[in-house]
Amino acid sequence: MSTSQNKDSLFLKLAFYQAEVNLGSTSSNPSVGCVVVKNNSVISSGRTSFNGRPHAEAIALKKKVNVSGSSMYVTLEPCSHYGKTPPCVKNIINKKLHKVIFSINDIDKRSKNLAYTKLKKEKIKVKKFILKNHAKKFYKSYFLNSSNQPPFIDAKLAISKDYLTINKKQKWITNKSSRKVGNFLRTKYDCILTTSKTINSDNALLNCRIKGLEHKSPAVIILDRSFKIKKNLKVFRDKFREIFIFTHTNNKDKEKYFKKIGVNIIKLNRYENLKNDVSLVYLLLKQMGFNRILIESGIKYINEVLRHNLIKNFYLFKSAVKLNNKGINNATPYSIRKLKTTIKNKVKINLNGENLYKIHL
Repeated sequence: MSTSQNKDSLFLKLAFYQAEVNLGSTSSNPSVGCVVVKNNSVISSGRTSFNGRPHAEAIALKKKVNVSGSSMYVTLEPCSHYGKTPPCVKNIINKKLHKVIFSINDIDKRSKNLAYTKLKKEKIKVKKFILKNHAKKFYKSYFLNSSNQPPFIDAKLAISKDYLTINKKQKWITNKSSRKVGNFLRTKYDCILTTSKTINSDNALLNCRIKGLEHKSPAVIILDRSFKIKKNLKVFRDKFREIFIFTHTNNKDKEKYFKKIGVNIIKLNRYENLKNDVSLVYLLLKQMGFNRILIESGIKYINEVLRHNLIKNFYLFKSAVKLNNKGINNATPYSIRKLKTTIKNKVKINLNGENLYKIHL
């Protein structure tokens, strides 16, 4: 690899670090990162704002620095169309940048493949497809958004050293370090999906309890076929998040109560075949505008979604402690044996004796 390629890769990696910050928090817009470089030094940077606007390029170019003659490294092709904001390509031209380097083309038909032509016409050098494979993985959820497939779905589960998923004596299986990482993981998704059985048992908040990131707690989806959800759960005290209960059961008293406290009730019996096809639930969530979904439920439901090949990444937190007779497992012996054989790809992170595995499915 040449010195020029090494430099391009380095600065684009910095742009991806920017994009990573708001991944899962930019609504239907992709999370884009960019850095502006002059004389081999970063002079400005930006990332797509919370809820999708302003765009990364607009933020980087708005800062009070002289960007004329500089190079912009951006994770995704800059937009060329007028929408709720002016096109970033026009902004780049007006600011007289010398060169633009990006990783992958946008899939939006209003902008796809247009940036290269428009920038070259204005004598701005363009280089594309640097770190393209990385970009394909990073924007997987965004690319799925414009397809007929279910949205991007990951799952998270905690187990003891002896592969048990329920601690009969206390709420937690893993330690504080693992739980903190689990809280941070939630910030990368726009909704968390759980079941009424899980949340009735755990009474979990399902939010991000990391100082400064509380506002990035995702929406909550509760699958509750028989409308057995308890009214006094902690999650319902949060008035700043959207919460949805998906149910097949009519219960006017409960519906009235939850609507009064701001919880949305979705009656699944309105949607033909929904209860017989797991993937249709996620297609419905996609229609509702959710693009990145994290499943936090018991292993039985996760097992069901796994059977439908819907999960992209499985995050498994493994405790260093055996529960023995203090723990139980609701999964079948087969699924546990399968879990043991698939555990690999340990994440390099210090969890004070515990381990996190990221399993690509």
